[in-house]
Amino acid sequence: MNIYQRFFKAGVLCVLPGAIWILSSAYMFKAPAPSRQGPNILVFIADDWGYPYAGIYGDTVVKTPNFDKLAKSGAVFTNVFTTPSCSPSRASLLTGRWPHNLEQGVHLWGFIPDKFPNYTAKLAEQGYEVGLCRKGYGPGEYQLGGYANNPAGKGYRGFKEFYAAKPKDKPFCFWFGSLDPHRPYEKGSGVSAGKSLSSVKVPAFLPDRPEVRSDILDYHVEIERFDREMGDIIKMLEAAGELDNTLIVITGDNGMPFPRAKANLYDAGTHVPLAIIWPGKIKPGQVLSDLVGFNDLAPTFLEATNQPPQTAMSGKSLLPLVTGKVKSLGRDKMFVERERHARVREGNVGYPARGIRTNDFLYIRNLRPERWPAGDPKMESVQYGDIDDSPSKTYIMEHKDEPAIAPFFQLAFQKRPAEELYDLKNDPWQLKNVAQDKKYETIRGKLSGELNNWMEATKDPRVNGGGDYLEQYPFTKAVSKMD
Repeated sequence: MNIYQRFFKAGVLCVLPGAIWILSSAYMFKAPAPSRQGPNILVFIADDWGYPYAGIYGDTVVKTPNFDKLAKSGAVFTNVFTTPSCSPSRASLLTGRWPHNLEQGVHLWGFIPDKFPNYTAKLAEQGYEVGLCRKGYGPGEYQLGGYANNPAGKGYRGFKEFYAAKPKDKPFCFWFGSLDPHRPYEKGSGVSAGKSLSSVKVPAFLPDRPEVRSDILDYHVEIERFDREMGDIIKMLEAAGELDNTLIVITGDNGMPFPRAKANLYDAGTHVPLAIIWPGKIKPGQVLSDLVGFNDLAPTFLEATNQPPQTAMSGKSLLPLVTGKVKSLGRDKMFVERERHARVREGNVGYPARGIRTNDFLYIRNLRPERWPAGDPKMESVQYGDIDDSPSKTYIMEHKDEPAIAPFFQLAFQKRPAEELYDLKNDPWQLKNVAQDKKYETIRGKLSGELNNWMEATKDPRVNGGGDYLEQYPFTKAVSKMD
């Protein structure tokens, strides 16, 4: 188990004692101004919780009663996309910017330079009490960005301790960063919990084998623990009489930690749950299919708390949509991206890629197709290290020469072409690349052009083949401890 897992996986405390508590001892902002009256902000973010792993999304195996109930009391979204890697995804949520506009914040194990405004800092300036439990922005060394504490807030052992310490007259902004369902899992925990292997819906990009089914059930168990802990906090909020004055957001930072999912631009890596609840302000029972990005959340929080919009934020507030002021966001596409995930290639380089997702198609441009997308196969430390170690990964690697398993190894581990295009209506699991099919030549050209336009408009360093300097950003100190 690596240092990240040792620090953050075990235990029920939101912030561990000792060194980590010391790092979280003081959250330094500008002196608070008198608070404008606005709602409390409560964010629940799970680690590696992908779509559609919740009852409200139609999954009948994983049990998420608290999420389902909360989502039904507000707006639940079905088309939310983010970067398929923890740190840049969380950085985008906090700052309202695309990861490629955050310098060192574009990578896993990077940091966010404090010159980029984030919503927690803005709310603290307006008198909000800002707190964090467990995993905030990260993994990464946030101090290198100029922060005295995690950009998501001052560290507390739990919501109860945070609320007890908060001045009674101050609104709050709290971030519950669950460690679930990030690996490692207790192998066989799903079966031990009474779940049946036969009940599992195996994604088409994974082999349907008992080892994989059991691994997915273990994933379900961790999602269910997140759901229970979220329910406990909601009960505290209700008991304190704060529920009706709290804007609640529930989401996951990227897709499931399985081969061809997390750290990939396919839906299994980028598509995440999202629900927004604000009693009396957001009409219950809404199911919204608008295309949404993580950079939309910070502008939403600022508008809800009567803060002026930040021109540096590229996202768009969702408040007019969820409150019924507009019928849609008017979007027909969303963009996804990735840079370096883990340190798994010679020269510490990444696998840069950009993508455009519409309701009908996913177009991906792999900017360095000569590299291994899952990491080098012969690294001393780990093989194909952008895929988290798991029974599913092990099974595919050990059986890759078998005719029935070889296609799954090809999908997740082998090199990819410069362009990928998937027809989502006919291929929802994104298994058949039709980028070179003449039938799709027109749509491929259209999406490629729109991706170019977005990269130019957002000043993406990778536009026109550039951006190699991004790979010179080092892994931060915490990663060097893993050696």
